[in-house]
Amino acid sequence: MRRVIAIDSAAAMEALGGALARGGRRGQCILLHGSLAAGKTTLARGYLRALGHAGAVKSPTFTLVESYVLDTAAVHHFDLYRLADADELEFIGIEEYLDGRADVLIEWAERGRGVLPEATLDVTIGIVDGGREVCIEAHDAVGRELISRI
Repeated sequence: MRRVIAIDSAAAMEALGGALARGGRRGQCILLHGSLAAGKTTLARGYLRALGHAGAVKSPTFTLVESYVLDTAAVHHFDLYRLADADELEFIGIEEYLDGRADVLIEWAERGRGVLPEATLDVTIGIVDGGREVCIEAHDAVGRELISRI
């Protein structure tokens, strides 16, 4: 199941991230795709804020992963932009992050192809006429239900 949503502002992108957080189940994995400055981190910021994080949310480009332990959930936010080879994910213990208890958001997920598991959702953000077009594709029943509610 797929859904395409037009986004016209950073606030709308954050709102979409919040809807994904509130509507999903804990332990979901969401793969984020899009060019530089498409809005992947903005969506992640909205996701984290909806779960109660009040601090800054930056893309973990240099640290690879930033973990947030919140009252309602744990979230691991990955950025694989600087990953040279998908096998590097095994060296950092990716399977420990994908334990099914914490939510996982992975920017530049295509760089982890072959190592990353099937996700609940693939979210692809494109830049279109100064705005954004977000294509959300569900890969399981939870993802399909989530798409139908947003």
